[in-house]
Amino acid sequence: MKKSVHILGLPIISITEGKELGISKSLVIDAAKGMITALVIEDEDWYRGVKILPYTSVIAVGDDAITITNSESILSVDEATEFEPLLTANIKVIDTKAITKSGSIHGIVSEIIVDDSNGNIAKCEITTPAGEITEVSADQVSVFGKQVTIIDSEVPEKKLSDSQKSAKVAPSTPEVKPVPQVETPKEEVKPAEVKVEAPKVEAEVPKAEAKPEPAPKVEEADPKVAAAKQQADKIADDRHRRFLLGKKASRRITTDNGIVIVEAGADITEEVLQKAKLANKFVELSMNIQ
Repeated sequence: MKKSVHILGLPIISITEGKELGISKSLVIDAAKGMITALVIEDEDWYRGVKILPYTSVIAVGDDAITITNSESILSVDEATEFEPLLTANIKVIDTKAITKSGSIHGIVSEIIVDDSNGNIAKCEITTPAGEITEVSADQVSVFGKQVTIIDSEVPEKKLSDSQKSAKVAPSTPEVKPVPQVETPKEEVKPAEVKVEAPKVEAEVPKAEAKPEPAPKVEEADPKVAAAKQQADKIADDRHRRFLLGKKASRRITTDNGIVIVEAGADITEEVLQKAKLANKFVELSMNIQ
């Protein structure tokens, strides 16, 4: 088992060529299957575009390196068309809210633990609002979403108060003793028939009204982990921005609302990069340059 933080940043080593082919930059997650399907690689030719390493080509994820057979396992984006929808979806899992089906917020997903033999997500580490870290197995996760991770949970039964429990117990019926027969020497006296009806007691059980409790506020995860992550992302983003500046877009890029970010053939400027980042189209822009 490996945490994502122990996979990212490792060098990629070809065991047949004896070469270092780059470093693992980010994870490509198939949310529907709950697994890592590929790694995004940054190499010395990073300015030429994104490189993809399918996880099926990984021999092993060690403590110091990720090993593969040869450099042919690493694909360009044009060659790895099957991963394009996953790159566009850009599901990260980490930093999403962990919420149960019953509407309770557990906290923030601060880390994922991967079965490095096949890439399946085995567990999620969740940082609670109180700052505690708990683990949830992948079997308990029903949806890995872009903003929210949905966790299976049973809705707890409403508990009755002691008074409600006692009200449900029916009163016992009093014991009725038979009336003895009276015999006289001359006349036969038939025993009187006595009918005793048990008192009816109707107990009204008050209905328990469940008042929804306000959802706890989710606090930020460990500030040291967040700061380190932000610093690493900033360095990578700066490199990527310098690479993209001055390039030309190979096709028109628009926001989800149809607003044009850049026309096909137009130069990529700081303004274009800023618009693409705000519209979550940075990866799509990176994949369509010339």
